[in-house]
Amino acid sequence: MGLSLAAWLRKLESIHPKTIEMGLERCSEVYQRLGSPRPANEIWVVGGTNGKGSVVAYLCALLSALGDSCGSFTSPHILRFNERIRISGLEVADDQIVEALERVEAARREISLTYFEFTTLAALLLFHQARLDAVVLEVGLGGRLDAVNLVDADCAVITTVDLDHMDYLGPDRESIGYEKAGIMRAGKPAVVGEPSPPASVVRQARELGASLLRYGVDFSLEPGAEGVRFKGVTGTVIELPAPGLPGLHQLQNLAVALASLEAVRPEALTVASSLAEGVRVATVAGRLQRWPADRRVILDVGHNPLAARAVAGFLADDRHHLVHCVLGMLADKDAEGVTSALEPWVENWYCGGLSGPRGQAGEQLAERVRGNVDRSLVTGWRDISDALQAALAAAGPSDVVLVFGSFETVGAATRWLMAQAKSG
Repeated sequence: MGLSLAAWLRKLESIHPKTIEMGLERCSEVYQRLGSPRPANEIWVVGGTNGKGSVVAYLCALLSALGDSCGSFTSPHILRFNERIRISGLEVADDQIVEALERVEAARREISLTYFEFTTLAALLLFHQARLDAVVLEVGLGGRLDAVNLVDADCAVITTVDLDHMDYLGPDRESIGYEKAGIMRAGKPAVVGEPSPPASVVRQARELGASLLRYGVDFSLEPGAEGVRFKGVTGTVIELPAPGLPGLHQLQNLAVALASLEAVRPEALTVASSLAEGVRVATVAGRLQRWPADRRVILDVGHNPLAARAVAGFLADDRHHLVHCVLGMLADKDAEGVTSALEPWVENWYCGGLSGPRGQAGEQLAERVRGNVDRSLVTGWRDISDALQAALAAAGPSDVVLVFGSFETVGAATRWLMAQAKSG
């Protein structure tokens, strides 16, 4: 009897000496041994600092509404690994993932792969076997040297370029932009979610002959009378419902998804009714997500100042609520920048500890937060569950409890909330 998926994932965490190792040489060799399976007829690769998961969700919903079979690969996950690999919106089953992992294992032989490289290859196999019309692949880190970049995209998407993962991608927007622009392909469209991307992105597009399409310059999306109005790269204007995902930043993410679709299929804008259905049903967990059993709780996986500014904009629109923030962040993240962005809207801070090699204790995070806010408003807690319990106990019926800082934070909070609901 073979390994279970859980056992496989434990194995993958230990077989490579480094959690992250940039470079495509090892992964490319195994990919070729597997037959270089193309995952779908049309491929979108989505990179960028923030907004990738939302753009993937919108693109898949739009493609499905047009009648396409669509797969998506994202990372990390909130509760279970299967969230990362979806076909037609549904998580792929354990046994299918295990079978794909076994094929990768047989092909790699003497080559060591990281967890992400191993699972990316498995996802590509699964999509190829499903004979999909389209697939949307989210870059894990950077772009140029990321395992997803093994395949040639029909459209490269760069949502935003900001300071994050600087140990791997470089110290400034120019160097980070260069890494992210590595997913572009010669003569293919490249959609960027900002009007003024780094010069390194523009230069790479010019050198490749890629058609660079910029949000706010070549396409746009504005609130309309009863929804939103999208102006495409060809000048076509269509009316659509407002997205269900909350926050003004989701208008930008939707615009990027629509432009990415139009760049590959210009005729898509002629079927606005189908696109409208895609906009209505698009959803992704952990993006300003209200917990249904306790609407005071808002869950967001953001983990850098750019994401914190987006959340702050959402909180500013509803300032009459008192906000309690349950914060859990990895030790290598910019907790000071996050705190500065949220500080005008947050009354109390509950810092929970995260385990693992990149985690930090709640009190350690609390000390970092105290550098930017009134010390009396900050408490440190053993873990996210304890921090969330304390925040909910202090929150009034009309207050907001914001859970923020990482996928791990939202995952821990979600598991605790689910257990509370189950226990009655």
